Amino acid sequence: MSEPQPSSRSTADHRSLFARVIEFISPGPDSRDELMETLADAERRELIDPESRAMLEGVIRMADLTAGDAMVAAPRIDMIDIATPFDEVLDAVAGTGHSRFPVFEDSRDNIIGVLLAKDLLRTRGLDAPDLRMLLRPALFVPESKGLNELLRDFRSNRNHLAIVIDEFGGLAGMITIEDVLEQIVGEIEDEHDEKREGESGIYTLTDGSSRVAGDAAVVAVNAHFATDLPADEFETIGGLVAHSNGRVPRRGESVDVGPLRFAVMLTRGGAVRWFRVSRVPAGDDASGG
Repeated sequence: MSEPQPSSRSTADHRSLFARVIEFISPGPDSRDELMETLADAERRELIDPESRAMLEGVIRMADLTAGDAMVAAPRIDMIDIATPFDEVLDAVAGTGHSRFPVFEDSRDNIIGVLLAKDLLRTRGLDAPDLRMLLRPALFVPESKGLNELLRDFRSNRNHLAIVIDEFGGLAGMITIEDVLEQIVGEIEDEHDEKREGESGIYTLTDGSSRVAGDAAVVAVNAHFATDLPADEFETIGGLVAHSNGRVPRRGESVDVGPLRFAVMLTRGGAVRWFRVSRVPAGDDASGG
């Protein structure tokens, strides 16, 4: 006679007890900060590499970001006026290297569609092509739209550009699927992404803070924020922040230098590419000079 087999109920109880014991011995993270620390510990133990950790942290943080956080502000958008002669449109497309362009009529706030550079190939051989016939419908989203939801929209409707509208219905900016993905994988660069001559690398965001390039000059930061950060020993703001912190800060970390708070948005090659900079709240102690 065979031995009696344990019932499914006793097996389930045994597994449940085992799972509870494991959880008691090694409890999981109870907060986002603990989850971030768990990822940092996994990197220190070489269970994951730094790039994987950065991507996982980007996925977690993206849940709190909106279109307004990642968009290109309206004044910096390369747009096309529908009344522009076709030859000039071709020159503008070739000169910027972008693949998509918002097209406006009468004023920049009146977006009537999106022009894809590849659609211009359809005009070869035509004497007087009608630009309106090439326009794709524009996708409009509010500044408050979450990046997670926006990424789902981009994937479902195959539209990789959206026009961001402020609370009053005006043009706030533009966001692409690349802008969203950069929040996870870091900055995606191509041959057209070099900083333009004369640009300071400092851009005002819709929430009043600023996006500052790590290689922005300290003197430019002082001029923008009306501060007096030391510019004699360090040429770039990234170097000054790293010195004040004792090391190059990681993505997601914040460092106070004088009256300014530098939150790391993106890092690349062991250096900070972008900071989000705001004033240190009253009552908080700045960590640097």
